[in-house]
Amino acid sequence: MPDDLTILEGIGPKINSVLQAAGITTFTQLAEADLGRIEQILQEAGLRLADPSTWAEQAKLAAVGKWDELKTLTDGLKGGRKVA
Repeated sequence: MPDDLTILEGIGPKINSVLQAAGITTFTQLAEADLGRIEQILQEAGLRLADPSTWAEQAKLAAVGKWDELKTLTDGLKGGRKVA
């Protein structure tokens, strides 16, 4: 059963579908995926503005059900990017 990756900051329905089509359907798979591979998947789909740099960190928290920690992390993100 696939996870709802749109829970993560910076992933909307379009990116969720692209990742699912590429075989990344769970938080665990996203957490373990190579950043370069994720960037390649996004580029091939024409999604050049997406910033996957925090997705693995977010996905690790979601995979183990650390929702409060995930919320704290995502509150400091905009479009998936850490903001100063």
